[in-house]
Amino acid sequence: MGFEARIRVVTRALLGVMLAGAVTASLYGQKMMLVEPPAPLLPQQVGKWVKAAPSSAVDATAAATGADAQLLQEDGLQRSERGVYHLAGNPAQTITVTARQFVDATGAHAAYSYFLRPGAQYRGPKIGDETADDFLLRSGTTVVSAKSKAGTTATDGMLSALVPHLPKVGGAKGLAPLLPTYLPTKGLKTETVKYALGPVGFEAMGGVVPAGIVGFDKAAEAVMGNYAGEGTLTLFLYPTPQIAGDHGRLIAAEMTRQGRAAGTVKLRRDGPLLMLTTGAWKVADAQKMVEGIHLHEVLSWNKPLPLEFHAEVQKTYSLLFSIAVFCGVGALAAIILGLFLGGGRAAIRVMQGKPAATEPEFLRIDLSGAAARLHTDASEPERLQ
Repeated sequence: MGFEARIRVVTRALLGVMLAGAVTASLYGQKMMLVEPPAPLLPQQVGKWVKAAPSSAVDATAAATGADAQLLQEDGLQRSERGVYHLAGNPAQTITVTARQFVDATGAHAAYSYFLRPGAQYRGPKIGDETADDFLLRSGTTVVSAKSKAGTTATDGMLSALVPHLPKVGGAKGLAPLLPTYLPTKGLKTETVKYALGPVGFEAMGGVVPAGIVGFDKAAEAVMGNYAGEGTLTLFLYPTPQIAGDHGRLIAAEMTRQGRAAGTVKLRRDGPLLMLTTGAWKVADAQKMVEGIHLHEVLSWNKPLPLEFHAEVQKTYSLLFSIAVFCGVGALAAIILGLFLGGGRAAIRVMQGKPAATEPEFLRIDLSGAAARLHTDASEPERLQ
């Protein structure tokens, strides 16, 4: 092998060693993270009911398709799964279950109220946190609907056994929204209650005002319900009373524009809460309704505040903090400067053999004509002639 060939072999070997070292250092320098996939929404078996394979499980983007796509995305859909269960030993009895998981219970409740259809009040067993006719239920952050060929009793039993297998979420995300609890229960048709977090849901539930003036971009919430023999009551909840007042004026102007077509209109604000009656109310009943609703003393808010509200709070905090820091630094600098100048002057006097502290020296004008002594820093006083 020639000299040049040997040089090429050695060079390639060195390059290989350097590359291997770089790869090893890179691997050691990076943290290896293993992400465990989430458990399936629907179990393979629920009691005697076995899920046929395969079931369709998709993420939030693929799940939100069709007419309900925008609304489900607005409510915070994360993922969904659909499975067909058949009774062991009797394949003819089937239950098709669709489960949709949302970011929090607030979004799940909004979707549940959207799928809720008006009709007779539900009289069956309570399953999960909320239950309605047509095999619709909500458990935490998951909304479940079913279509059955096995009878009502068997389906209720299967869904009751399914609830413990659904995802469990704790903390603020697991809390249901507070706003629907402000609807007075007397005369309320519970199957007509609709709750919305955005303009799509508000329009879908038949909102009495244009969604654009409600203020959903300011983190508003809305709930609406019909009352037996009366009209409709709509409640709006905002992060602050100021935001509620601004949009309350817009809603009042819209009601004035609608005139008699809106029915009996009564609008009242209590802090961040707006109450609005429309429809065939008696004037006295509508007035009594809005005056009887008050905010609870403890109001929990599990929705993020709008970005501009956070920005204003942050700006105010930064300004006050900067002022406090400036005043503190100025006071400290004044103290240090005073000590430095006063101590320096005293030290200079001591080095000159004089006392550190002296009485102030004043010039005095004597108009009597007599000679006066002038005290100076010299050891011998001088006389004015």
